[in-house]
Amino acid sequence: MAESVILVAEQRDVRGSMSARRLRRKGLIPAVLYGHKEATLSITLPAEEVEKAIRHGVRVVDLKAGGKEEKALIKEIQWDHLGKELLHVDFTRVALDERIVIQVPLELRGTAPGVTAGGRLDQPIHALSVECLAISIPESIRVNIGELQMEGIIHVRDLVLPPGVKAMTDPEAIVVHVTPPEVEAEAAPAAEVAEQAEPEVIGRPKVEEEEGE
Repeated sequence: MAESVILVAEQRDVRGSMSARRLRRKGLIPAVLYGHKEATLSITLPAEEVEKAIRHGVRVVDLKAGGKEEKALIKEIQWDHLGKELLHVDFTRVALDERIVIQVPLELRGTAPGVTAGGRLDQPIHALSVECLAISIPESIRVNIGELQMEGIIHVRDLVLPPGVKAMTDPEAIVVHVTPPEVEAEAAPAAEVAEQAEPEVIGRPKVEEEEGE
């Protein structure tokens, strides 16, 4: 679980794209805080601190806003079209004993013997939907592939999850498997190819010679 960090926010009254651009030029990020049937707050946060928290995989923060400190989940992040500049963040209030459903990335560990033998590793699922306490979200779920042989499969049901974490994805879904290398069709024998390639000759049927007159 990533450690929680403290972010100090200030309320903002002016909204709109022009205001947001001015804030970003000052090194601030516009954001909103909502949830738990309380009023939605429009806030600003230091861009550097928010980006640092995101880079370290922080999902829940202690957000100081509106005169009080609350636990808040980073619900949605908006980036520019290049995925470089942070534009906006949505936070939702969470309680210490609240269970939520969230996507957690899967992290493959080890080298599959089946791959060493020439197989191909295929990973259909890269993130797992789980239910857990909002304050106990794992940074990732490790998948040990160190014993995965040729044609071996790891299903969701095979994963070892941290205590208190429940998988919401179909237990029969394939997380990762090793498929055999593709085998090219063997070339036909040369004689057979030649025989097949020989064109059929169509000519006049041979007419038997009539008996002499």
